[in-house]
Amino acid sequence: MKPNIDYTLYLVTDREVMSTGKLENAVEQAILGGCTVIQLREKNCSSLEFFKMAIKIKDITDRYQIPLIINDRIDIALAVDAAGVHIGQSDIPARIARKLIGDNKILGVSVSNFEEAIKAYKDDADYLGVGAMFTTDTKTDAKLTSMDELTQIRKSIPLPIVIIGGINKETAVKFIDIGIDGLAVVSAIISQPDIQKAAIKLKQIFKKHLIS
Repeated sequence: MKPNIDYTLYLVTDREVMSTGKLENAVEQAILGGCTVIQLREKNCSSLEFFKMAIKIKDITDRYQIPLIINDRIDIALAVDAAGVHIGQSDIPARIARKLIGDNKILGVSVSNFEEAIKAYKDDADYLGVGAMFTTDTKTDAKLTSMDELTQIRKSIPLPIVIIGGINKETAVKFIDIGIDGLAVVSAIISQPDIQKAAIKLKQIFKKHLIS
């Protein structure tokens, strides 16, 4: 059965910028601070290292009943029985990914414009990662998405949307009125000296504006 996911605060991992010595510690602190989804995204490691890391992280996410999404690597996602997989525009096509993971896993797709978003929707994505909204050091090759493009996607596509790319305490409030479902964050949480506190603050900002 496909899990029902709260996308409010979506952490994307990056060991190269984390403030802790171990990724497991960073992820646990992020969850304690209120992160509702963890995506394991590690580009610079072997398949075996990624697999071993995924097992360790899933032990933590399972303990707190938080869904684990694996970036790109469908084989790793299936091997560790993750909640789902997230793919980009240069990865295996979404419609093929859906066939491989089946109907009971979550499929997220990164999109930067309306055309990509429509295609992901037609290819049976469960949610969209829209961006990059701002330039970011964690993904320097990302295409930027305009506010108008994001608004068009939100009005036209009935899927959960998380925004990514330069999202932090200062920029998050710019998007609340558009009706997004969550913030996808890398350095604004995992790079901070106090990861738990950083997550708490971001979630408070988002929730405050949703309620007000």
